[in-house]
Amino acid sequence: MPKKGKAKNTVNKAKHSKLMDRKKNKLKKEAALRKERLKAIVTKSKEKD
Repeated sequence: MPKKGKAKNTVNKAKHSKLMDRKKNKLKKEAALRKERLKAIVTKSKEKD
């Protein structure tokens, strides 16, 4: 017989996926920022030469 009431893990799964999405977005943002900084450094060094 199936259990009555709401599903067992839905709240924890939703919370976990929310946190993981936040983490992934943070990592993507940091990688993009690093890439921009490197690009700026490279263009600056090319201008000096």
